[in-house]
Amino acid sequence: MKKFTSLTLGLLLAFATIATAQDKQEDEGYKFTDVKRLPTTSVKSQDRAGTCWSWSTISFLESEMMRLGKDSVSLSPMYVVWNTYHGKADKYVRMNGHVNFGQGGASADVTWAIKNYGIVPLELYKGLNYGEDVHVHGELDDVLRGYINGVIQNSNKKLSTAWQKGYDAVLDAYLGEKPEKFTWKGKEYTPQTFATDACGLNMDDYISLTSFTHHPFYTTFALEVEDNWIGEVSYNLPLDVLMEVLDQAIDKGYTFAWGSDVSEIGFTRDGMAIVPEVNIKEMSDAEIAKWVKMPKAQQNAELLKKPGKEKEITQELRQEEFDNKKTTDDHGMHVIGKAVDQIGNKYFIVKNSWGDYGKYNGYLYASYPFVAYKTTSIMIHKDALPKDLKKKLGIK
Repeated sequence: MKKFTSLTLGLLLAFATIATAQDKQEDEGYKFTDVKRLPTTSVKSQDRAGTCWSWSTISFLESEMMRLGKDSVSLSPMYVVWNTYHGKADKYVRMNGHVNFGQGGASADVTWAIKNYGIVPLELYKGLNYGEDVHVHGELDDVLRGYINGVIQNSNKKLSTAWQKGYDAVLDAYLGEKPEKFTWKGKEYTPQTFATDACGLNMDDYISLTSFTHHPFYTTFALEVEDNWIGEVSYNLPLDVLMEVLDQAIDKGYTFAWGSDVSEIGFTRDGMAIVPEVNIKEMSDAEIAKWVKMPKAQQNAELLKKPGKEKEITQELRQEEFDNKKTTDDHGMHVIGKAVDQIGNKYFIVKNSWGDYGKYNGYLYASYPFVAYKTTSIMIHKDALPKDLKKKLGIK
């Protein structure tokens, strides 16, 4: 009897030790459970080119094709880049250089380019025509910028009839000549017929959403960011309405393209985007001095040890960040689902365009507070909106 009791006590202690170890393990790091994950194509890499806007929106449209029952096809972001560089040059010359010119862009650039020039499969147009195995656009951007400034500043004081041909020849040299016709799965297409027949997408079905107080809610305005060279207008929604639309969109099977600021503490290259609550007021002077001197990576390591309370995001705080240039449109991504962590905090599942990197193989988990805080604009199918909201906005 005494021996049995000792054995039983020993087992209980062992189980208690295991349970304590498991509890400790659960408290360390973030553990995500996917609630809903929608179909998407494979993760790609923009490499060393500032073309996230094209990769993310193309990824979004590829998921749209799958949502509509079309074949899964990887489309060509560089075909879009060729056409937007062409369009930017015309705008830049007409504005005498007083408009943004460079690698950056927005989701509307993609729908504009496809609507006007069509699209082709990625395997037929990779845009690597300059002796590199990956996308590296530094030289291309410098050459195009120098060329277009030379056109504006030319000593003839008059534009020639040749400048556009010369400019397009540079694009052809670096990215490759655009195909006029091609065969895909035994059928001949032009880029325009491929967009309409094979992709089956209507670019007019896609709208932009945002949330700022310097314009009236439930109206449209062109978001005042440098990359909005095309003048895309967004529907302006209160923050709580915008977040509800995004949450419900995933439930209904709609993904969306996400423009955001990723320069914040809390956005890591290991697959996390949160808004940690850092209360400087409760720190001692020594702690504050230590915190301020920490590199961003070290700050993130301190803040991301385990899930906790995040900063409360208000409409006012969001506006303040935008007005003070702390929220900019510096990265485009594709939201394809939602998840929760081990204590029930909610996240969007985000497909990035940095290749198969990090803990989640090219994906990241962005908390709802982060999305509320740092979203600049969203591209989404108009039917993802509730019917009463579409009616209020005048969307048919």
